[in-house]
Amino acid sequence: MAEMGTWRDVLTPGESIEVEVPASTGNVGPGYDSLGLALGHYDTVEIGVLESGLEFELHGEGCESVPRTEDHLVVRCARAAWAAAGLADQPGLRVVAHNRIPHGRGMGSSASCAVAGVVAANALLAESARLTDRQVFQVCAAIEGHPDNVAPSLHGGLTISWGEPGEWESAPVTVHDDVVPVVAIPNYEVSTALARSLLPAQVEHRAAAVNAGRAALLVEALTHRPELLLPATADALHQPFRAPAMPPSAALVSYLRDRGHAALISGAGPTVLALAPSADAGRVEAAITDFAAHPDEEREHVTWRVLRLTVPRQGARVVSHPKQ
Repeated sequence: MAEMGTWRDVLTPGESIEVEVPASTGNVGPGYDSLGLALGHYDTVEIGVLESGLEFELHGEGCESVPRTEDHLVVRCARAAWAAAGLADQPGLRVVAHNRIPHGRGMGSSASCAVAGVVAANALLAESARLTDRQVFQVCAAIEGHPDNVAPSLHGGLTISWGEPGEWESAPVTVHDDVVPVVAIPNYEVSTALARSLLPAQVEHRAAAVNAGRAALLVEALTHRPELLLPATADALHQPFRAPAMPPSAALVSYLRDRGHAALISGAGPTVLALAPSADAGRVEAAITDFAAHPDEEREHVTWRVLRLTVPRQGARVVSHPKQ
């Protein structure tokens, strides 16, 4: 896109806009780096246009540890969106964030920030200068480095993503109304970089074939046949290798699966996600409570926050239009 003369041609000082973005889980068991699922747990971010400078008002998860500089992820993403729209110069920014998605837990907190920054910045542009939906997706995926979390945060539901940098594709799929996500969020973090470093460079052909079949089955289970969720969420590509980085979470997954619940590591962990038919959600919660009540020596200091969520059919949305 051609560069514009000045940001004032397409942005108005004093205007702000607020967006709401759902959490997400990547991989979804066997769908390594390809499947993503939106989770009904939301960050809300407001971006305002200033003549110059940066202002922050941050609340909630991670607000004490994130930078209050140009390195803040929402700021970087807003500026990336404006750069993609051709702005040669850019204004100052005010960011007001209410973070509910926990950081470092495998629930797509960085992807939600990326989506919030890009979607809000794009909505503030004059209509003639706005990025297309496809361009928004490419900018978000470029910032994240992959599309499997930003796709569900953008589109909602289940998303199947593929492609290469700059040419990412994603197909949103509607999830069956009877599927209920239950998350158990532990009081410890695991970095995505550490979790990825544990993966082997090669896997056996049989393991790859098994996972391909289970990933295909998972799409059927999530969209039409929730009774197949337990076999459909079996994984041999990433969770077994990552288990040493999160023993309490791996133990909870095994505990739930042994009792017939479709549990898996959410994203790179350490949050545990169980996908349950609605009639079983209460039993999943009770099983997690029972697990937490009988800790072994390795997990005696681990606590779990349990949330029964939804799979939203809508992803990021503008909740307040440009205002001054």
